[in-house]
Amino acid sequence: MIPALVHRLYGLVLEDAELKPFFINADLDKLKRMQIEFLSAALGGPVQYSGRPILRAHHHLNISLANYQRFAQLLFTALASYELSEQECYDVILRLNLYTNNIVSKGADLTE
Repeated sequence: MIPALVHRLYGLVLEDAELKPFFINADLDKLKRMQIEFLSAALGGPVQYSGRPILRAHHHLNISLANYQRFAQLLFTALASYELSEQECYDVILRLNLYTNNIVSKGADLTE
């Protein structure tokens, strides 16, 4: 399920005017592989995340809290297309929100 979810998520992200610029020069195949590992590990495995630490991978991107929230909205939309209850979708988002401080840039405007 997670590979299909990531594929669906990045389809939405790359169509989103706010988020698309973050991915213009990204190696999407690698990014998707890392996202599959990250989501799998964050949701309890058994896959282990082998990428760079989340903070290091995102610190140079100047991701605002609003950007992160938009990504989470699109993830929720992608999750909702599966046979998950609304609460199960929220539970996934809550687990990933544990990483917010490692993704949102300290210098980004957190009041957006």
